[in-house]
Amino acid sequence: MLVDLGIDRETLLGILGVLVAAYVVSRVVGYALIAVAERRPRRRISIKMLVPIARFLIYGTAVFLILGPLLRLSTTQLLAVSGLLGAALGFGLKDLFAGMIGGLVLITERPYQVGDKVTIDGDYGEVTDIGLRATTLMTPDDSAVRVPNATLFTANVSNANDGHPEMMVVVELAVSAGADIDQASAIVEEAIVTSKYVYVDDDHPFAVLVEDESYYRTIRGKAYVADLRDEFPFASDVTERSMAAFAREDIDVPEAPVHISRRR
Repeated sequence: MLVDLGIDRETLLGILGVLVAAYVVSRVVGYALIAVAERRPRRRISIKMLVPIARFLIYGTAVFLILGPLLRLSTTQLLAVSGLLGAALGFGLKDLFAGMIGGLVLITERPYQVGDKVTIDGDYGEVTDIGLRATTLMTPDDSAVRVPNATLFTANVSNANDGHPEMMVVVELAVSAGADIDQASAIVEEAIVTSKYVYVDDDHPFAVLVEDESYYRTIRGKAYVADLRDEFPFASDVTERSMAAFAREDIDVPEAPVHISRRR
């Protein structure tokens, strides 16, 4: 159809070649940046954030190169092409464009970055990719969830680490109402400060809090991990060693679930 409008095959092939080249360059640059990021743990998140920026620049250049030949078309041809694009937009590409606009907002406002631990519209996981249309989260169960970038305009976004490699992890354990709460709290504190994953300094303190429930008490241990990827190993380590110490000291534990939450 475009050939009938006066757009020659050479132009069409050139457009196709630009798109293929942009895709290949985008993938290569993305893999290269991720490889560099994994070798620089302290700057991993900052380097990975360059991936979506590089992709936008690459595809933006591709669009510029494609529009060059099109802008030399006659007025009639441009109107015809615009009509085709408008029809395509009406048949469903509006969602694609909404996602791309959401991606641009992500790049400029940066509510989260590649490598952050976030909750978007109820889905929690590590941001592994920010594409032109969607953001990919890797959940704790290793499931890849693709969230449309346009969701940013309609759903709450919670960022557990806000671009920092360190992240606070909260571990909750329950003991019976009649248990020695001071001893139990001391056990949880010891498990936290001796964990190989914990990160403590003046700017990253830890705390142990006690809350009374109806039939038991909750001990909440709050501390930072040096690498947010150690979130669950840290929580498991503290829970396992605390529960073992509770058993040795005859501290009763009620039949209650253990909750793990993230908070910056």
